[in-house]
Amino acid sequence: MPRRIHILPDAVANQIAAGEVVERPASVVKELVENALDARAARVEVAVERGGKRRIRVTDDGVGMGREDALLCLDRHATSKIAAADDLKGVRTFGFRGEAIPSIAAVSRLVLETREEGAEVGTRITCEGTGLSGVEDFPRRRGTTVDVRNLFFNAPARAKFLKSVSAETRAVSEAVNTLALANPSVAFVLSSDERTLLDVPPASDAAARVAQLWPGEEVGTLVAVAGELTGVAIRGLVQRPDAATPGLRRVHLFVNGRPFRSPALVRAAERGYRTTLPPGARPWLILYLQVAAGAV
Repeated sequence: MPRRIHILPDAVANQIAAGEVVERPASVVKELVENALDARAARVEVAVERGGKRRIRVTDDGVGMGREDALLCLDRHATSKIAAADDLKGVRTFGFRGEAIPSIAAVSRLVLETREEGAEVGTRITCEGTGLSGVEDFPRRRGTTVDVRNLFFNAPARAKFLKSVSAETRAVSEAVNTLALANPSVAFVLSSDERTLLDVPPASDAAARVAQLWPGEEVGTLVAVAGELTGVAIRGLVQRPDAATPGLRRVHLFVNGRPFRSPALVRAAERGYRTTLPPGARPWLILYLQVAAGAV
């Protein structure tokens, strides 16, 4: 009988994998900015066009890559973050699976430009959906730029489910704001269709970063908190009970620098207010948890 099971071509496998990593332009921005932060960037610049549908460009001043590493990063499961399964217990980087860049490249027209410290010249690599289309020397400063154009050009069914330009732009902005809040010591710039949405220098602490991100809002009503118990350290900013309102509030949680969501933890923090909150009031909560790398 004829064989019914066969191995998918790499191009098809990468497009399937892209569905798990690349949901929308904000997903691309998140993955690329996290790569920049893992590369120890002090400044990250993000530019999008048409909400990221037409173009996403992320530039950093991190350690950069040599040509061999730049080519390897386009292969699935190629990563500098881990080498063995045991490394997962203590991974401190945002990325570690080695799937983001090849997944993004599988559903876009991607250009990667990079140069590492000490290299005489940088490298420019171009990809178009199905594979590599060019590799050349490229003069640039240390760091990396990833330019993603025409997201989902070869996956029209995926493109059809993207939301409006304004909705996708808001999602990108929220992703960048969250990462900027998680990393106050890093400068961030975000522009949309050549209009600057965010331009913040490095901040001394979380309170200073909050003031940069949301000037004129409830920053003056926040107070610092800190504590430690059984190996878990927590610090951050919470709102004074008299300033909490039933309206929109901001809640951001981070563990070891990584954003996460936990309704149970939010409820626990709110219980700390007990009878001090008026009915329906919802305080701002910006909390940073620090735990052992293997305890996340």
